[in-house]
Amino acid sequence: MKQGGSFKGRQFTAEVILWAVRWYLMFPISYRDLELMLSDRGVDVDHTTIFRWIQAYAPELEKRIRPHLRPSNGS
Repeated sequence: MKQGGSFKGRQFTAEVILWAVRWYLMFPISYRDLELMLSDRGVDVDHTTIFRWIQAYAPELEKRIRPHLRPSNGS
């Protein structure tokens, strides 16, 4: 994801959006809990906005990260 094009026109910075999407993909966390985590860091964002970010950016981020993950043993 390029910093300029994909996040153009968004109210929040690319860094904040990527934090939220990455945390949602890494941990079993709800949108409201993620909203609280971001508010602890000084970012006032609604959980429905986070939901929209996940829908928009998660597939691309997961596609790019998948080759770098270590394989699990399946247990």
